Amino acid sequence: MTLEWQRDRDLTDANTLRLVCRADRYVAAETPEELQRACLVAHEQGWPLTVLGGGSNLVLGPRLGGLTVKPVFAQWWQESIDTDTVRIHADAGVTWHDLVMSVAQQGLWGIENLALIPGHCGAAPIQNIGAYGVELADVLESVEVLDPENGDLAVMSAADCEFGYRDSVFKRDLSGRAIITRMVLRLDRRACPRLDYGNLAECVGRPDPTALDVAEAVCRVRRDKLPDPTVLGNAGSFFKNPIVTAHHADALFHEYPELPHFALPDGRVKIAAGWLIERCGFKGVRQGAFGVHERQALVLVHHGGGEAAELLAFADDIARQVSERFDVMLEREPRVIGA
Repeated sequence: MTLEWQRDRDLTDANTLRLVCRADRYVAAETPEELQRACLVAHEQGWPLTVLGGGSNLVLGPRLGGLTVKPVFAQWWQESIDTDTVRIHADAGVTWHDLVMSVAQQGLWGIENLALIPGHCGAAPIQNIGAYGVELADVLESVEVLDPENGDLAVMSAADCEFGYRDSVFKRDLSGRAIITRMVLRLDRRACPRLDYGNLAECVGRPDPTALDVAEAVCRVRRDKLPDPTVLGNAGSFFKNPIVTAHHADALFHEYPELPHFALPDGRVKIAAGWLIERCGFKGVRQGAFGVHERQALVLVHHGGGEAAELLAFADDIARQVSERFDVMLEREPRVIGA
């Protein structure tokens, strides 16, 4: 198999922050076999390897050396397990939101709360995407992964993925050592709406919603609060909602009783990063080419003409001021590559 890659490929349109970036070499892998071959060529040549999905959770530096590969194989299919349960197989290049809406239209439950999250299925487990009280880990059964050094394929269970809040083993021990080529989800035909997070139940507006009702309500909420990356560059939530001890949370609530929060089963408390950022005066603030969105302080936006270093410095300033005021450390959500 001969791979033909593009030289000096412009990746500005390949990342939702719309940061100017160029790749020394770029190839779109149309099959898992092409992805295997690209990885082996990069390993044989000693080239750094970058794998891009939908580009929605990335901060890209101005140039990526070596070889950049984008898996574009995008088939998905379903398998009935029993009368109540369906297994969904989805290739890495499947657009996540399209999958959510398709299965919701079929009346399958489990990922409807994750509608309108940008990106592709191959990246979803890395971040353990989540929204409105649901995480991918709740429904993921397994992933198929590729070892970029030898091209071997293996299957990992959900337990093997070591999922945490916006975290997985793919961001830690397996960073750069495993490429997700396919994932398998277990969804339910029985109605099981999860409407207890925020005002989602109010937005759905009916006591017996379908999965599609919930997905469409989530889309309305997200479109109202979040900027469209095709109009204004952004990577969605730029910071994780911090998790603090119950003691720390009590101290914060004593001074700020209005602080939005969500109690976790282990006794810790997740607090709203956007609220902390807003209270520090950053909501709607612009600094150079970047700014904090006027409706959602958790989202940093790119007005054009900026570079990754400038964005990261702005984010660090926000995190520093939040830490000084609330003694809470903010952690970035997007992966940083080449910056």
